[in-house]
Amino acid sequence: MDDATLPTPSDEGHTSDEESSFSYRRAAAKVREFPQGPGVYLMKDVSQRVIYVGKAKNLRNRASSYFQKGAEDERRTSHWIKEIADVDFIECESEVDALLVESRLIKDVQPKHNKILKDDKTFPYLQITTGEDFPRVEVTRQPLTNGVKLYGPFTSAGSLRGAVQVLQRVFKFRTCGLDIDEGDQRWRWFRPCLLASIDQCTAPCNLRISKEEYRRDIRRLQMFLEGNKKQLLEQMREEMQVAAKSLRFEAAAKLRDEIHMLETLDQRGELDTHAQPEVFYIDPKKGLSGLRKVLKLKETPRTIEGVDIAHLGGEAMVASLVTFIDGLPFRPGYRHYKIKSVPGIDDFRSIHEVVSRRYQRLHDESSPFPDILLIDGGKGQLNAGLAAFESLEITPPTVISLAKREEEIYLPGAAEPIRLSRNSYALRLLQYVRDEAHRFAQHYHHMLRRKSSLPE
Repeated sequence: MDDATLPTPSDEGHTSDEESSFSYRRAAAKVREFPQGPGVYLMKDVSQRVIYVGKAKNLRNRASSYFQKGAEDERRTSHWIKEIADVDFIECESEVDALLVESRLIKDVQPKHNKILKDDKTFPYLQITTGEDFPRVEVTRQPLTNGVKLYGPFTSAGSLRGAVQVLQRVFKFRTCGLDIDEGDQRWRWFRPCLLASIDQCTAPCNLRISKEEYRRDIRRLQMFLEGNKKQLLEQMREEMQVAAKSLRFEAAAKLRDEIHMLETLDQRGELDTHAQPEVFYIDPKKGLSGLRKVLKLKETPRTIEGVDIAHLGGEAMVASLVTFIDGLPFRPGYRHYKIKSVPGIDDFRSIHEVVSRRYQRLHDESSPFPDILLIDGGKGQLNAGLAAFESLEITPPTVISLAKREEEIYLPGAAEPIRLSRNSYALRLLQYVRDEAHRFAQHYHHMLRRKSSLPE
């Protein structure tokens, strides 16, 4: 870090145009000696007052750009560029560090040419929802006032999102909007998004991490965001040594890897080019609310059952039925079926059989029907399911089908299927139910095949 201290504001001095020009040229010569790594640069006037703070991944190149001809024509800088009489820098270990230091300096020093940033609430903030069991980390331009910890504002939403993605590789926090309750064990059956499989999230949505462990990781993230990286590393090294002495080698190894990632943060990707896999998580509440609107239901649905048929190599067919409650899988409600009355391969008649067996039993036991029955397939599969209710003379629940190729939703009596946006929460939830039914049916079929291959 540069030894230059930040000056306190003072009255501007009175200098001639010649003196101002000399100071400007001297500052231009000074930046040519700046390091070529990441950091923050501080532009000062003749009174040594900081008038502008900026971040850079290459200090020398970025700071030098203010003393080139183009800067005098640039709309954002042309009106104050000649006020520069001196310039200093603070070296940082990474672009992420530079982004955070820039934000803290602007807030503390309040340079007059960064004024819009410290006042304008439309600038992006980093928000941690500390009031939740498993706090999420998000970029927002409309921060909440309660139950959150805010960092910022920041100068660039793009750079901030890049920083979040880089930090997520180290601290593995969640960025989704799910309302996860540690006491609701149904989350154990929820399918995490892609970030869990690539080790960028500890998947609290699947309760793979305890509330205490997850919140410890969030506290570490906060220490880093508040500029206490050195203290954080010392604390983690001490924890690693304690874990090793206690023979908790897995915990010690995890801490070792986290320390290494923090120490090599500068190698984890540039903020403007860092790419993260496209992740479409399923929000149960928004999915159910969307289904109410799409299906024109009087109330928001709570229970969904999904039916799928499986057959391999022309062999006997099997079926699965999965149950979702409040948008989450309910494993005790899962059922397997061997198709008994259908010779050969016939999806429609197999669906008819499964629906008949399932709902005849529910009817006989006076058990409640689900709000929605989802059948995997198109219009033919939907009609087969509806025919089962008609033959039983039982009033069906809301019955729909989802065709995989175009992800079209078929409704009884509708001439054309519904096509939702691929990003629709309602569609994502239906896909989740359909895919889970398919997975469960395939699993059962493989189980039966393995069993039949065993010697008598």
